[in-house]
Amino acid sequence: MKNKKYILECCVDSVESAINASNGGADRLELCGNLIIGGTTPSLYLFEEIRKNCDIKIHVLIRPRFGDFLYTNYEKQIMKKEIELFRDAGADGIVVGCLDENGDIDFELMKEFIDLSGEMKVVLHRAFDVCKDPFVALEKLISLGIDTILTSGQQNNCLDGIDLIKELNDIANDKISIMAGGGMNSNVIEKFLNETEVKSFHMSAKKVLESKMKYRNLNVNMGMPGLSEYEIWRTNEDEVRKVYEILKKYS
Repeated sequence: MKNKKYILECCVDSVESAINASNGGADRLELCGNLIIGGTTPSLYLFEEIRKNCDIKIHVLIRPRFGDFLYTNYEKQIMKKEIELFRDAGADGIVVGCLDENGDIDFELMKEFIDLSGEMKVVLHRAFDVCKDPFVALEKLISLGIDTILTSGQQNNCLDGIDLIKELNDIANDKISIMAGGGMNSNVIEKFLNETEVKSFHMSAKKVLESKMKYRNLNVNMGMPGLSEYEIWRTNEDEVRKVYEILKKYS
């Protein structure tokens, strides 16, 4: 995509998905584990294996568990060590976020994360979407020097949150990148391109594959109720390519 002005990021949690995203035209990966529960910190070996197979930038999610973004002292220490670990391994960026009990950005903890990140880019993930005041949070994050905010506009999907995303992007005025995500796909992105000045887009492009297991014990569930043990989530290369081609057209 020569002379492009847009960034397409794909969220992946496997080598196969990373390769599909890269082949489809993604500019960057957000690497996580357990995408099915919103993502957690991936293993170092998964990062290294993807680095061997993909030559695009990799931002690594730092999130110790499923759930809220109010962390214990143990969790904070784990997150700090993981930032150092992926920094030393050569990650291009980290994707992280934390709130205090009142729903505000935990300014001091975020500052510690930034100080540990070195030359890596720092992205504030969708903790932003459950903060109390997105405009106060925006100003705090600009003052911290955060590179990017990933947001669905504080709604379940970015289409419902498009008005807030547009307003945030206008206020940001290139002081920080606003990246639209949460339900982003080839059916949605042109509305953003036509109605906003947003330049960065985040998608998982997931499809569900049927397990190749022939023998199945359907009486046992290993994880969250309602989730089949015989379905695999994988990035859909064709869907990534559709979005890539739309962005190419607009570029």
